[in-house]
Amino acid sequence: MNKEELLSKLKAIITPYVQNEEGLKNLNIHTDFIKDLEINSANLVDVVLDVEDEFDIEIDNESMEKMLTVEASIAIIESKLQEK
Repeated sequence: MNKEELLSKLKAIITPYVQNEEGLKNLNIHTDFIKDLEINSANLVDVVLDVEDEFDIEIDNESMEKMLTVEASIAIIESKLQEK
């Protein structure tokens, strides 16, 4: 799975939690979930759970704490997929 496919799947996962629609339109690798999309911390947990379900991976707490940007999230997803 390439980065574009991962980004597309990630965008679909985060869309229901986004408070800033303009930020979602401008989504890119540098997008910050909290600052740019205004996703609150409780919903970030939901995003991580949805990512685990979508990609059939398990994300540990240390990795979860790093998933604050699109770039970091994709790196973690790729890493977890390689471990499978």
